[in-house]
Amino acid sequence: MTSVSRALSFNAAAAQYAANRPSYPPSLFSTIEEITGRPLAGARVADVGAGTGIATALLRERGAEVIAVEPGDGMADEFQRALPDVPIVRGDGNALPLADRSCDLIAYAQSWHWTDTSRSVPEALRVLRPGGALALWWNTHALDVPWAAAQDERIAHWCGVAPQDRARPDDIRAGRLAGLSELPYTRRLLRWSRTVPLDTHLANVTSHSAFLVLGEARTQEFLAEECALLSEVFPGGMVEETYVVDLLVVSKPSGTGLSSRRV
Repeated sequence: MTSVSRALSFNAAAAQYAANRPSYPPSLFSTIEEITGRPLAGARVADVGAGTGIATALLRERGAEVIAVEPGDGMADEFQRALPDVPIVRGDGNALPLADRSCDLIAYAQSWHWTDTSRSVPEALRVLRPGGALALWWNTHALDVPWAAAQDERIAHWCGVAPQDRARPDDIRAGRLAGLSELPYTRRLLRWSRTVPLDTHLANVTSHSAFLVLGEARTQEFLAEECALLSEVFPGGMVEETYVVDLLVVSKPSGTGLSSRRV
């Protein structure tokens, strides 16, 4: 299964994605403001790979002027139902349908890994105004929580993928994995949690691409087994999900060219 197939798999599950995926903590946006040295209020922001608009809505709440960029039909339809007054254009980070120097911030929430960084990095720098910033972030599972680590092992087994590395990459490796090694970037890790019904938790788990390409029969087998296991861990039926937002911010120099690498 190619990465393109997995990326496109979200279109058939857009409503499930919108209803069950976690949001982001207010500290994320305060941290972006602190790193960039400017408020989001009044900033022109492109939310790339906007999906159903989870990050877009939060950026607007902070006063940003947001334009969404989304390649998928199903996701774009769900976005427009949720945020009908927000402009959305079709495209992706490898060829942004945006003018040169038109944005103060380019945001990628859970979507940077679907891009080809040899193309998406120069595209971001083209679209950013001098002094603007590129912000990439992911909600990652806190695998120091025992039940979450055990679940990750089960998911890897069911989906035929490698389990996540328990050791979080250091700042240098994180930048390298994101294709930012030659750019000045800042990294922050922000821990937060939410408590949701078991059904919501399981719908969130199976909204990920590994399950969306797995097939209905295998997914239902997983859900039956996982529901029984988690009912023992959470007899009250409410699951506390703990996340660490992994945030990387690249600031575009005010002058021409790029500054030397800095972490």
